[in-house]
Amino acid sequence: MEDEPKTLLVTLTGKDRPGVTSAIFAALSGAGVEVLDIEQIVLRRRLVLGILVTAPRDWKKLRDLIERTATDLDMSVEVDRGAGDNRSRRGERSHITIIGSPLKASAMAAIAGRIADSGANIDKIERMARYPVTAIELHVSGAPADTLRPLLSVEAVKQGIDLAVQRDSLHRRGIRLIVMDVDSTLIQGEVIEMLAAHAGQEAEVARVTEAAMRGELDFEASLRERVALLEGVPESALDEVYDSIVLAPGARTMVRTLRRLGYRFAIVSGGFTQITDRLAADLGIHFARANELEVVDGRLTGRIVGDVVDRAGKAAALREFAGEVGVPLDAVIAIGDGANDLDMLNAAGLGIAYNAKPMVRDAADTAVNVPYLDAILYLLGISREQIEEADAEVGITTPAPPLTG
Repeated sequence: MEDEPKTLLVTLTGKDRPGVTSAIFAALSGAGVEVLDIEQIVLRRRLVLGILVTAPRDWKKLRDLIERTATDLDMSVEVDRGAGDNRSRRGERSHITIIGSPLKASAMAAIAGRIADSGANIDKIERMARYPVTAIELHVSGAPADTLRPLLSVEAVKQGIDLAVQRDSLHRRGIRLIVMDVDSTLIQGEVIEMLAAHAGQEAEVARVTEAAMRGELDFEASLRERVALLEGVPESALDEVYDSIVLAPGARTMVRTLRRLGYRFAIVSGGFTQITDRLAADLGIHFARANELEVVDGRLTGRIVGDVVDRAGKAAALREFAGEVGVPLDAVIAIGDGANDLDMLNAAGLGIAYNAKPMVRDAADTAVNVPYLDAILYLLGISREQIEEADAEVGITTPAPPLTG
Protein backbone atom coordinates (compact mmCIF):
# COMPACT_ATOMS: atom_id res chain seq x y z
CA MET A 1 0.00 0.00 0.00
CA GLU A 2 1.44 3.34 -1.03
CA ASP A 3 1.91 6.10 1.53
CA GLU A 4 -0.66 8.86 1.46
CA PRO A 5 0.54 12.08 -0.24
CA LYS A 6 1.88 14.84 1.99
CA THR A 7 -0.50 17.75 2.51
CA LEU A 8 -0.55 21.18 4.15
CA LEU A 9 -3.44 22.53 6.21
CA VAL A 10 -3.52 26.34 6.26
CA THR A 11 -5.76 27.88 8.93
CA LEU A 12 -6.16 31.67 8.77
CA THR A 13 -8.04 33.73 11.37
CA GLY A 14 -8.67 37.43 11.77
CA LYS A 15 -10.91 40.33 10.80
CA ASP A 16 -12.89 39.65 7.64
CA ARG A 17 -12.57 42.03 4.72
CA PRO A 18 -12.40 41.85 0.91
CA GLY A 19 -9.20 40.45 -0.57
CA VAL A 20 -8.16 38.04 2.20
CA THR A 21 -8.97 34.83 0.33
CA SER A 22 -7.48 36.06 -2.93
CA ALA A 23 -4.22 37.08 -1.19
CA ILE A 24 -3.74 33.64 0.38
CA PHE A 25 -4.45 31.83 -2.88
CA ALA A 26 -2.05 34.14 -4.70
CA ALA A 27 0.64 33.01 -2.27
CA LEU A 28 -0.25 29.36 -2.81
CA SER A 29 -0.42 29.64 -6.60
CA GLY A 30 3.32 30.23 -7.02
CA ALA A 31 4.08 26.84 -5.51
CA GLY A 32 1.86 24.99 -7.99
CA VAL A 33 -0.06 23.14 -5.25
CA GLU A 34 -3.39 21.37 -5.76
CA VAL A 35 -6.41 22.49 -3.73
CA LEU A 36 -8.03 19.52 -1.95
CA ASP A 37 -10.55 21.17 0.38
CA ILE A 38 -11.71 24.59 1.62
CA GLU A 39 -13.91 25.63 4.52
CA GLN A 40 -14.66 29.24 5.46
CA ILE A 41 -16.93 30.79 8.08
CA VAL A 42 -17.48 34.32 9.34
CA LEU A 43 -18.72 34.97 12.88
CA ARG A 44 -19.27 38.56 14.00
CA ARG A 45 -16.96 39.76 11.23
CA ARG A 46 -14.22 37.33 12.29
CA LEU A 47 -12.98 35.04 9.51
CA VAL A 48 -11.83 31.44 9.91
CA LEU A 49 -10.48 30.07 6.62
CA GLY A 50 -9.14 26.54 6.28
CA ILE A 51 -7.40 25.37 3.09
CA LEU A 52 -6.03 21.87 2.50
CA VAL A 53 -3.46 21.62 -0.32
CA THR A 54 -0.85 19.19 -1.56
CA ALA A 55 2.56 19.84 -0.03
CA PRO A 56 5.34 20.93 -2.42
CA ARG A 57 8.87 19.55 -2.06
CA ASP A 58 10.08 22.79 -0.44
CA TRP A 59 7.05 23.14 1.84
CA LYS A 60 8.90 25.27 4.40
CA LYS A 61 9.50 27.96 1.79
CA LEU A 62 5.75 28.04 1.08
CA ARG A 63 5.01 28.13 4.81
CA ASP A 64 7.22 31.18 5.24
CA LEU A 65 5.48 32.94 2.31
CA ILE A 66 2.05 32.21 3.78
CA GLU A 67 3.13 33.55 7.17
CA ARG A 68 4.43 36.78 5.60
CA THR A 69 1.18 37.16 3.69
CA ALA A 70 -0.81 36.69 6.90
CA THR A 71 1.32 39.31 8.66
CA ASP A 72 0.65 41.77 5.84
CA LEU A 73 -3.07 41.07 6.29
CA ASP A 74 -2.78 41.54 10.07
CA MET A 75 -4.11 38.02 10.58
CA SER A 76 -3.01 34.87 12.39
CA VAL A 77 -2.11 31.69 10.51
CA GLU A 78 -1.12 28.10 11.25
CA VAL A 79 0.45 25.81 8.65
CA ASP A 80 0.41 22.12 9.57
CA ARG A 81 2.15 19.47 7.48
CA GLY A 82 0.54 16.04 7.43
CA ALA A 83 -0.61 13.29 5.11
CA GLY A 84 -3.75 12.54 3.13
CA ASP A 85 -7.14 14.17 2.64
CA ASN A 86 -10.16 14.35 4.95
CA ARG A 87 -11.63 10.97 5.77
CA SER A 88 -14.94 10.17 4.14
CA ARG A 89 -17.91 10.83 6.39
CA ARG A 90 -18.57 7.61 8.27
CA GLY A 91 -21.63 5.44 7.81
CA GLU A 92 -25.10 6.90 7.55
CA ARG A 93 -25.50 10.67 7.37
CA SER A 94 -28.19 12.88 8.87
CA HIS A 95 -29.23 16.52 9.07
CA ILE A 96 -30.22 17.64 12.56
CA THR A 97 -32.04 20.97 12.80
CA ILE A 98 -32.23 22.67 16.20
CA ILE A 99 -34.64 25.57 16.80
CA GLY A 100 -34.65 27.61 19.98
CA SER A 101 -36.13 30.85 21.21
CA PRO A 102 -33.69 31.43 22.75
CA LEU A 103 -31.16 28.70 21.99
CA LYS A 104 -28.98 28.33 25.07
CA ALA A 105 -25.46 26.94 25.22
CA SER A 106 -26.66 24.34 27.74
CA ALA A 107 -29.10 22.97 25.16
CA MET A 108 -26.38 22.72 22.50
CA ALA A 109 -24.11 20.99 25.01
CA ALA A 110 -26.81 18.44 25.81
CA ILE A 111 -27.58 17.67 22.16
CA ALA A 112 -23.89 17.43 21.23
CA GLY A 113 -23.40 15.09 24.16
CA ARG A 114 -26.19 12.76 23.07
CA ILE A 115 -24.78 12.71 19.51
CA ALA A 116 -21.39 11.69 20.90
CA ASP A 117 -23.04 9.04 23.09
CA SER A 118 -24.52 7.46 19.94
CA GLY A 119 -21.07 7.15 18.40
CA ALA A 120 -21.86 9.72 15.72
CA ASN A 121 -19.75 12.71 14.75
CA ILE A 122 -20.71 16.31 13.93
CA ASP A 123 -19.01 17.09 10.62
CA LYS A 124 -20.36 20.58 9.95
CA ILE A 125 -22.49 23.22 11.66
CA GLU A 126 -24.23 26.18 10.04
CA ARG A 127 -26.81 28.73 11.11
CA MET A 128 -30.11 28.82 9.26
CA ALA A 129 -31.75 31.74 11.08
CA ARG A 130 -31.06 34.17 13.90
CA TYR A 131 -34.53 35.71 14.19
CA PRO A 132 -37.34 35.45 15.10
CA VAL A 133 -35.86 32.14 16.30
CA THR A 134 -32.35 30.75 16.26
CA ALA A 135 -32.04 27.75 13.93
CA ILE A 136 -28.87 25.69 13.63
CA GLU A 137 -28.24 22.74 11.30
CA LEU A 138 -25.78 19.98 12.15
CA HIS A 139 -24.40 17.61 9.51
CA VAL A 140 -23.83 14.33 11.35
CA SER A 141 -22.37 10.98 10.31
CA GLY A 142 -21.77 7.64 11.94
CA ALA A 143 -25.23 6.68 13.24
CA PRO A 144 -28.58 6.02 11.52
CA ALA A 145 -31.27 8.69 11.71
CA ASP A 146 -33.60 6.12 13.29
CA THR A 147 -31.10 5.73 16.14
CA LEU A 148 -30.52 9.45 16.63
CA ARG A 149 -34.16 10.54 16.43
CA PRO A 150 -35.55 8.99 19.66
CA LEU A 151 -32.38 9.74 21.61
CA LEU A 152 -32.33 13.42 20.63
CA SER A 153 -36.10 13.91 20.81
CA VAL A 154 -36.09 13.07 24.51
CA GLU A 155 -33.24 15.50 25.12
CA ALA A 156 -34.96 18.24 23.09
CA VAL A 157 -38.03 18.02 25.33
CA LYS A 158 -35.82 18.30 28.42
CA GLN A 159 -34.09 21.36 26.98
CA GLY A 160 -37.25 23.08 25.71
CA ILE A 161 -36.12 23.24 22.09
CA ASP A 162 -37.44 21.93 18.78
CA LEU A 163 -35.37 19.38 16.92
CA ALA A 164 -35.68 17.39 13.70
CA VAL A 165 -33.54 14.50 12.49
CA GLN A 166 -33.64 13.68 8.78
CA ARG A 167 -31.67 11.14 6.81
CA ASP A 168 -29.38 12.76 4.25
CA SER A 169 -30.82 11.75 0.88
CA LEU A 170 -31.60 13.15 -2.54
CA HIS A 171 -35.26 13.52 -1.52
CA ARG A 172 -34.27 16.46 0.68
CA ARG A 173 -33.01 18.32 -2.38
CA GLY A 174 -35.74 17.35 -4.85
CA ILE A 175 -39.36 18.35 -5.38
CA ARG A 176 -41.47 17.39 -2.40
CA LEU A 177 -45.12 17.43 -1.45
CA ILE A 178 -46.25 19.34 1.65
CA VAL A 179 -49.56 18.16 3.15
CA MET A 180 -51.01 20.40 5.86
CA ASP A 181 -53.88 20.31 8.27
CA VAL A 182 -55.85 23.55 8.27
CA ASP A 183 -57.47 24.40 11.61
CA SER A 184 -54.89 25.44 14.24
CA THR A 185 -52.10 24.66 11.74
CA LEU A 186 -52.38 26.67 8.53
CA ILE A 187 -54.82 29.04 10.22
CA GLN A 188 -55.29 30.16 13.79
CA GLY A 189 -58.36 28.75 15.50
CA GLU A 190 -61.07 26.28 14.48
CA VAL A 191 -63.54 27.12 11.70
CA ILE A 192 -66.32 25.02 13.19
CA GLU A 193 -66.14 27.05 16.41
CA MET A 194 -66.35 30.28 14.41
CA LEU A 195 -69.46 28.97 12.66
CA ALA A 196 -70.92 27.77 15.96
CA ALA A 197 -70.77 31.32 17.29
CA HIS A 198 -73.47 32.18 14.72
CA ALA A 199 -75.69 29.50 16.28
CA GLY A 200 -74.94 30.40 19.89
CA GLN A 201 -73.22 27.03 20.34
CA GLU A 202 -69.55 28.05 20.41
CA ALA A 203 -68.79 26.82 23.94
CA GLU A 204 -70.34 23.37 23.38
CA VAL A 205 -68.63 22.91 20.01
CA ALA A 206 -65.27 24.03 21.44
CA ARG A 207 -65.61 21.47 24.24
CA VAL A 208 -66.24 18.59 21.83
CA THR A 209 -63.53 19.78 19.42
CA GLU A 210 -60.89 19.85 22.15
CA ALA A 211 -61.77 16.32 23.27
CA ALA A 212 -61.66 15.05 19.68
CA MET A 213 -58.27 16.62 19.01
CA ARG A 214 -56.90 14.95 22.13
CA GLY A 215 -58.09 11.63 20.72
CA GLU A 216 -60.72 11.08 23.43
CA LEU A 217 -63.66 10.88 20.98
CA ASP A 218 -64.27 9.20 17.64
CA PHE A 219 -63.65 11.95 15.12
CA GLU A 220 -66.49 11.18 12.71
CA ALA A 221 -69.10 10.86 15.45
CA SER A 222 -67.90 14.03 17.16
CA LEU A 223 -67.87 15.94 13.86
CA ARG A 224 -71.44 14.95 13.01
CA GLU A 225 -72.48 15.92 16.55
CA ARG A 226 -70.91 19.35 16.20
CA VAL A 227 -72.20 19.96 12.67
CA ALA A 228 -75.72 19.14 13.84
CA LEU A 229 -75.50 22.17 16.13
CA LEU A 230 -75.03 24.39 13.06
CA GLU A 231 -78.51 23.67 11.69
CA GLY A 232 -80.20 26.87 10.56
CA VAL A 233 -77.05 29.01 10.35
CA PRO A 234 -77.31 31.20 7.23
CA GLU A 235 -74.94 30.36 4.38
CA SER A 236 -73.66 33.95 4.51
CA ALA A 237 -71.95 33.06 7.80
CA LEU A 238 -69.40 31.10 5.76
CA ASP A 239 -68.31 34.31 4.04
CA GLU A 240 -68.08 36.11 7.38
CA VAL A 241 -65.98 33.32 8.86
CA TYR A 242 -63.65 33.24 5.86
CA ASP A 243 -63.12 37.00 6.05
CA SER A 244 -62.19 36.68 9.74
CA ILE A 245 -59.63 33.90 9.29
CA VAL A 246 -56.08 34.67 10.46
CA LEU A 247 -53.30 32.64 8.89
CA ALA A 248 -50.56 31.19 11.07
CA PRO A 249 -47.55 33.54 11.15
CA GLY A 250 -45.22 32.66 8.31
CA ALA A 251 -47.80 30.64 6.34
CA ARG A 252 -47.65 32.78 3.22
CA THR A 253 -43.85 32.95 3.41
CA MET A 254 -43.56 29.17 3.60
CA VAL A 255 -45.90 28.51 0.68
CA ARG A 256 -44.43 31.31 -1.45
CA THR A 257 -40.84 30.18 -0.87
CA LEU A 258 -41.39 26.48 -1.53
CA ARG A 259 -43.55 27.08 -4.59
CA ARG A 260 -40.58 28.93 -6.10
CA LEU A 261 -38.59 25.73 -5.64
CA GLY A 262 -41.20 23.59 -7.37
CA TYR A 263 -42.75 22.06 -4.26
CA ARG A 264 -46.41 21.00 -4.35
CA PHE A 265 -48.89 21.73 -1.59
CA ALA A 266 -52.05 20.08 -0.32
CA ILE A 267 -54.41 20.89 2.52
CA VAL A 268 -56.32 18.01 4.07
CA SER A 269 -58.88 19.02 6.66
CA GLY A 270 -61.62 17.70 8.87
CA GLY A 271 -63.13 21.13 8.24
CA PHE A 272 -65.20 22.27 5.29
CA THR A 273 -64.70 22.70 1.56
CA GLN A 274 -66.55 26.01 1.61
CA ILE A 275 -63.52 27.39 3.48
CA THR A 276 -60.62 25.18 2.36
CA ASP A 277 -61.25 25.59 -1.37
CA ARG A 278 -61.06 29.35 -1.00
CA LEU A 279 -57.89 29.09 1.10
CA ALA A 280 -56.28 26.92 -1.56
CA ALA A 281 -57.13 29.42 -4.28
CA ASP A 282 -55.87 32.35 -2.20
CA LEU A 283 -52.52 30.75 -1.30
CA GLY A 284 -51.84 28.90 -4.54
CA ILE A 285 -52.20 25.44 -2.99
CA HIS A 286 -52.47 22.64 -5.53
CA PHE A 287 -54.78 20.14 -3.79
CA ALA A 288 -57.50 20.36 -1.16
CA ARG A 289 -59.63 17.75 0.57
CA ALA A 290 -62.24 18.43 3.27
CA ASN A 291 -65.86 17.80 4.27
CA GLU A 292 -68.75 19.53 2.54
CA LEU A 293 -71.48 21.16 4.60
CA GLU A 294 -74.98 20.63 3.21
CA VAL A 295 -76.80 23.87 2.36
CA VAL A 296 -80.50 24.02 1.50
CA ASP A 297 -82.42 27.23 0.80
CA GLY A 298 -79.49 29.35 1.93
CA ARG A 299 -79.06 27.71 5.35
CA LEU A 300 -76.90 24.94 6.81
CA THR A 301 -78.87 21.76 7.43
CA GLY A 302 -76.58 20.41 10.13
CA ARG A 303 -75.46 17.55 7.91
CA ILE A 304 -72.40 16.64 5.84
CA VAL A 305 -72.56 15.64 2.18
CA GLY A 306 -70.81 12.33 1.45
CA ASP A 307 -68.14 10.55 3.46
CA VAL A 308 -66.36 12.25 6.34
CA VAL A 309 -62.67 13.13 5.94
CA ASP A 310 -61.39 11.63 9.17
CA ARG A 311 -58.05 10.34 10.42
CA ALA A 312 -57.89 7.52 7.87
CA GLY A 313 -59.28 9.78 5.15
CA LYS A 314 -56.47 12.28 5.65
CA ALA A 315 -53.82 9.60 5.22
CA ALA A 316 -55.60 8.25 2.13
CA ALA A 317 -55.70 11.75 0.62
CA LEU A 318 -51.97 12.16 1.29
CA ARG A 319 -51.19 8.95 -0.60
CA GLU A 320 -53.50 9.96 -3.44
CA PHE A 321 -51.91 13.38 -3.85
CA ALA A 322 -48.39 11.89 -3.69
CA GLY A 323 -49.38 9.59 -6.54
CA GLU A 324 -50.69 12.49 -8.59
CA VAL A 325 -47.51 14.50 -8.06
CA GLY A 326 -45.38 11.44 -8.72
CA VAL A 327 -43.28 11.54 -5.55
CA PRO A 328 -42.59 8.66 -3.13
CA LEU A 329 -43.98 8.86 0.39
CA ASP A 330 -40.42 9.47 1.64
CA ALA A 331 -40.59 12.82 -0.19
CA VAL A 332 -43.82 13.89 1.54
CA ILE A 333 -43.90 16.22 4.53
CA ALA A 334 -47.06 16.22 6.65
CA ILE A 335 -47.88 18.95 9.18
CA GLY A 336 -50.67 18.75 11.75
CA ASP A 337 -51.66 19.30 15.35
CA GLY A 338 -54.48 16.92 16.31
CA ALA A 339 -55.14 13.23 16.86
CA ASN A 340 -56.92 12.97 13.51
CA ASP A 341 -53.61 13.97 11.84
CA LEU A 342 -51.64 11.04 13.25
CA ASP A 343 -52.14 8.62 10.35
CA MET A 344 -50.99 11.15 7.75
CA LEU A 345 -48.02 12.18 9.92
CA ASN A 346 -46.98 8.53 10.12
CA ALA A 347 -47.52 7.96 6.38
CA ALA A 348 -45.22 10.82 5.36
CA GLY A 349 -41.46 10.67 5.09
CA LEU A 350 -41.33 13.53 7.62
CA GLY A 351 -44.25 14.07 9.99
CA ILE A 352 -44.20 17.38 11.88
CA ALA A 353 -46.36 18.05 14.93
CA TYR A 354 -46.95 21.80 14.80
CA ASN A 355 -47.91 23.33 18.17
CA ALA A 356 -49.65 20.01 18.69
CA LYS A 357 -51.44 18.13 21.44
CA PRO A 358 -49.08 16.07 23.67
CA MET A 359 -50.09 12.70 22.21
CA VAL A 360 -49.35 14.01 18.70
CA ARG A 361 -45.96 15.43 19.69
CA ASP A 362 -45.01 12.08 21.20
CA ALA A 363 -45.98 10.14 18.05
CA ALA A 364 -44.60 12.44 15.32
CA ASP A 365 -41.09 12.38 13.81
CA THR A 366 -40.48 15.89 15.06
CA ALA A 367 -42.26 18.76 16.75
CA VAL A 368 -42.19 22.49 16.04
CA ASN A 369 -43.56 24.52 18.94
CA VAL A 370 -42.55 28.04 17.93
CA PRO A 371 -45.48 30.08 16.54
CA TYR A 372 -43.99 30.52 13.07
CA LEU A 373 -45.04 28.12 10.31
CA ASP A 374 -42.13 29.19 8.10
CA ALA A 375 -39.75 27.65 10.66
CA ILE A 376 -40.48 24.49 8.66
CA LEU A 377 -38.21 25.96 5.96
CA TYR A 378 -35.17 25.59 8.22
CA LEU A 379 -35.84 21.85 8.45
CA LEU A 380 -35.47 21.75 4.66
CA GLY A 381 -32.07 23.45 4.67
CA ILE A 382 -33.37 26.89 3.60
CA SER A 383 -31.93 29.82 5.55
CA ARG A 384 -33.63 33.05 6.56
CA GLU A 385 -31.15 34.97 4.41
CA GLN A 386 -32.10 32.94 1.33
CA ILE A 387 -35.80 33.55 1.99
CA GLU A 388 -35.32 37.31 2.30
CA GLU A 389 -33.09 37.53 -0.76
CA ALA A 390 -35.68 35.70 -2.87
CA ASP A 391 -38.44 37.98 -1.55
CA ALA A 392 -36.40 41.10 -2.24
CA GLU A 393 -36.06 40.08 -5.90
CA VAL A 394 -39.83 40.41 -6.28
CA GLY A 395 -40.18 43.52 -4.13
CA ILE A 396 -41.23 41.89 -0.85
CA THR A 397 -39.43 43.42 2.12
CA THR A 398 -39.09 42.25 5.71
CA PRO A 399 -38.04 44.26 8.79
CA ALA A 400 -34.33 44.27 9.53
CA PRO A 401 -33.35 42.08 12.49
CA PRO A 402 -31.80 43.63 15.60
CA LEU A 403 -28.01 43.62 15.68
CA THR A 404 -26.54 41.72 18.60
CA GLY A 405 -22.87 42.45 18.18
